[in-house]
Amino acid sequence: HAYNLMSVENNGISISYLPEMLEGQVAILSSGFLSAKQSIKVLDALRNSALYRKDQNSYILYPNKELPKFLEKNTIPKESIEKSALLNQLLSQSNNQLINKDLKGNYHFNGNFHNANDLKIALNQLSLHKEYKELVQKETALILQIFEEVFNHKAFTGRSGTFYGYEGLGSIYWHMVSKLHLAVLEVINKAIDANEDQSTINTLVHHFDEIGAGIGIHKSPKVYGAFPTDPYSHTPFGKGAQQPGMTGQVKEDVLVRIGEFGVKMNDGKLHFKPTFLKKEAFLSNDTEASFIMVDGLKKQLHLKKNSLAFTTCQIPVIYKMNTASKIVLNFKNGDTKTFESLELNKEETKKIVQRTNEISVIEVSLNESILR
Repeated sequence: HAYNLMSVENNGISISYLPEMLEGQVAILSSGFLSAKQSIKVLDALRNSALYRKDQNSYILYPNKELPKFLEKNTIPKESIEKSALLNQLLSQSNNQLINKDLKGNYHFNGNFHNANDLKIALNQLSLHKEYKELVQKETALILQIFEEVFNHKAFTGRSGTFYGYEGLGSIYWHMVSKLHLAVLEVINKAIDANEDQSTINTLVHHFDEIGAGIGIHKSPKVYGAFPTDPYSHTPFGKGAQQPGMTGQVKEDVLVRIGEFGVKMNDGKLHFKPTFLKKEAFLSNDTEASFIMVDGLKKQLHLKKNSLAFTTCQIPVIYKMNTASKIVLNFKNGDTKTFESLELNKEETKKIVQRTNEISVIEVSLNESILR
């Protein structure tokens, strides 16, 4: 279960459960509370749960369910009516302040009630009448309990659990899928730092790849239902992606990509240490790429086959496959500085982070053995 509901009652506390939610799985994975192996159990269970949508190879917010029809709502079971002397008395007197009986013999709460507070107000008004006062005092808790049993307001988690379109039931909410992707990245990094066995790390990376493969950018327009490079809010059941715009998903996807490139800050030192970057991310042919530098000017760079490029603090970073790992800093004045590792010192890191415009390009050679 994703969340438990706590209800304070006269004789103590009761716990009830909400259905599984993708938000809950992401929360526990991001919390750092689980071990790597426990995280794998969560991810395995998630893949085999009602949250997985095979047609999109991704995850919905809530399990799909059959909502009650309009005429089935606000119907009080006969057994509940029989528990209350007050309700029976009101019915016998055709007093509809709290409930009414329809032509088919079904019982309903006053249709003007929005919530339990409206019911409480009506009960208080009834208590002003001598013939109802004692029964109201005796049965207020019982009638409020019946009201909650009918409407289950405490389990209401928002509009997305009460309809089908938009971010409703059966819908994939892409921002949350990207949060899941990022959460698994965090779990992988924690497992690597903890020197977990390689099979555990490989299993986590496999889950990471599967979640990533379900995100729009990796799909055909036919499957995604829109341009795969465009961010969309959600994908309802039986439809393509809906509601385009720069959703929060973009932020998580950028963070994931930075994580795949192994860009980290540790003790004031910048690291370029990818631990599960795929070789297929590197260029298969030479190409030209342009960058907007710190000073606002455009810089054209020739990228060779088996390289890739991105920016850190607006400085182009070029990864190259090689036999050894090292970093070469290229300065604007023509000087270079080499580090025989994948870690910079604090001095050079400070120049990059503070955007002093002294460094023009960072070249990172990666031993092919650390790539997959």
